[in-house]
This record gives sequence, structure tokens and C-alpha cells, in this order.
Amino acid sequence: MSADRSLQILLDELGRLPGIGPKSAQRIAYHLLEADPEQARRLAAAIIQVKTEVHFCARCFNYATEQECSICSDTSRDRTRICVVSEPRDVSAIERTGSYRGLYHVLGGVISPMDKIGPEQLHVRELLARLGAEDIEELIIATNPNIEGETTASYLARAIKPLGVCVSRLASGLPVGGDLEYADELTLGRAIEARRSL
Repeated sequence: MSADRSLQILLDELGRLPGIGPKSAQRIAYHLLEADPEQARRLAAAIIQVKTEVHFCARCFNYATEQECSICSDTSRDRTRICVVSEPRDVSAIERTGSYRGLYHVLGGVISPMDKIGPEQLHVRELLARLGAEDIEELIIATNPNIEGETTASYLARAIKPLGVCVSRLASGLPVGGDLEYADELTLGRAIEARRSL
């Protein structure tokens, strides 16, 4: 195989990664070509290792290397609360805040009729089973504040309310350091609705 063909295969594969355009793919490819061969081997080995060892948690569908993820197996977590998120990366974002010590449930996406994704394609059935089997007092819905996220939150709230579990939604509003004049009406409206006393 020619050098040009090998390079093009690498460029094509890098270009398939999210957020990597043609220029970024080219920069990464040339970096790998100029790097020490051991560095390229370590990168390839890390990719193979993560694809071999990491799978979904049997309980919450977060990423795990064991049967259950480190959060589900942590006995110091608050086991009366479940935070429902769309993707495993959302778990990492919430964990970085250090503000939440409960459990999680990853839906594996959001309801999106345009993409032919309904509740049946998500881990909703497993969530309802957990609510029936575990002693959960509060379910916090932490889907993104967009149309699909709101649709998913509304669906979950309707499905779960009859079970007697308190359902809450993350507040949304103005970012810290933001200016009111630049906020869109929806964000400003939510900030007013989610206001709290001082």
C-alpha cells in the first residue's frame, strides 16, 4: 500500500470522529507521523483497551469495567435518589460539580421523533424496573434544556408520577457572569420561574 493511500485512510478515520474536521484530522495525522513510533503504539493500545474493557453498567448504563460502575458499587452514595441523564458523559459533567452524591440512570439518548427514537429505544423500561425494585424517593431529570430533552423530561414525569416517586427537574436559567440583555426569552423566562429566595 502506498504512503499516500495509508495517509488517506488515517485522514478518513480521523475525520469520522466528532468535532474533527479536515484540517484537524490533517494536523493529528501529521503529528502521529512525526511522533515517536512508541507514542503511536500507546495511542493505538489505549483505544483497543478501552474498546475491550469498557462496557455499560448492568444497573445504570454508565460506563463500567466491572458488572456495575464505580458509582453504583459505591455504598456511600445516597441510594434514595436517581439522577436521569441522556448520555454517560452527562454523568461526568454532574460528578465534576461535587454537588450530587446520589445514583444515576443513563437513558442512552432522548426522545426524538425526527430521528425515530421513542421511549422504546431508550433505557426507560429499566428505569421503571429500578423504581419498582429500589427504595427511591426522588428522581432528578437532568436532560438538556432543548426540545428533545424537554420532551423526554415530560414523558418521564408523566410515566413516573403515578408510582409515588417525587420527580424534579434541574433548574435552568442565566449563566454566572451573563448579561440579562443578551439572554434569550426562553432562558430568561426559565430563570424567573426557577428563582429562589435569598
